[in-house]
Amino acid sequence: MAVVDVGGPEGLTPEVLTSPVPVLLRGLVAGWPSVQAGRVSTAEGMAYLQRFYSGQPLTAYLAGPEAQGRFFYDEPCTGFNFRSGTATLSQVLGHVASHADDAVAPAVYVGSTSLDRWFPGFTAENDLGIARLEPIASIWLGNRTRVSAHYDFPSNIACNVMGHRRFTVFPPEALPDLYFGPLELTPSGQPISMVDFAAPDLERYPRFPAALARAQVAELAPGDAIFLPSMWIHHVEALAELNVLVNYWWCESPAWMGAPSNVLQHALLSIRDLPPEQRKIWKALFDYYVFDPDPALAAHIPEAGRGVLAPLTAEAARRIRNYLMNRLNQ
Repeated sequence: MAVVDVGGPEGLTPEVLTSPVPVLLRGLVAGWPSVQAGRVSTAEGMAYLQRFYSGQPLTAYLAGPEAQGRFFYDEPCTGFNFRSGTATLSQVLGHVASHADDAVAPAVYVGSTSLDRWFPGFTAENDLGIARLEPIASIWLGNRTRVSAHYDFPSNIACNVMGHRRFTVFPPEALPDLYFGPLELTPSGQPISMVDFAAPDLERYPRFPAALARAQVAELAPGDAIFLPSMWIHHVEALAELNVLVNYWWCESPAWMGAPSNVLQHALLSIRDLPPEQRKIWKALFDYYVFDPDPALAAHIPEAGRGVLAPLTAEAARRIRNYLMNRLNQ
């Protein structure tokens, strides 16, 4: 993994923001007042967050000590090993403080919460300066927790504000060796690896060592950040009494294109269980039309009649989406 001492948001060069591989950004947000408050003490860091809290209830997740900080499935994989509910910031931070000295504490986790909605004014003092990318800015906080390996479609800069975090990162091609779980029932919206990184069951997951051979590990101190390109797989451990992270997601493609994961679900519905010879034909069709199209693919068709083969626009995307909805509802 590339490691760059950036010293501040001005170090976010186009080369970093378009890197095809992860980049550890030492000191990217070290100058943020939130980082400096957390370095004084946990109490000072908590007080800083309280300054901006809007008072709206947060969605919080709580797992018992037996989970050892790992937010995961229950045994039959039809539910989860944690419960969710609403809480105020004071209640979440109070839980963190009351269990700070526990050898194995019940884990509390607030994830992917809109920064501007729940903490208005925070960005004015703690800004990354990438508004041009139109990112979604979110805050994540809790005590010692583990987030199973997963991938995200958007590109991501994760800024470690308080506490310490360990990112274990894998290239997308390592996915088969990480034994991902269900696609539709997930702890937080994205499919996750079923492997417990703290105690991997190699009889059940024998290819996991092959994934570890490709792993890159980044230890983030307060003020550090990591850039993760789209679809890179990452396992995240929060290691301190109080851990706060602010991340920024953005896509290189316009929002009206939709999520590729929807196409995967549709392909599972319509293609996966076809006879092998038919699947081969459809694989070739996808290569021809989608994955390796000739630039002149539709040149022989009059421009007005190219339909979905024409360059995509917001209006064309709307028509395609309506067509698909009508077909799926038949």
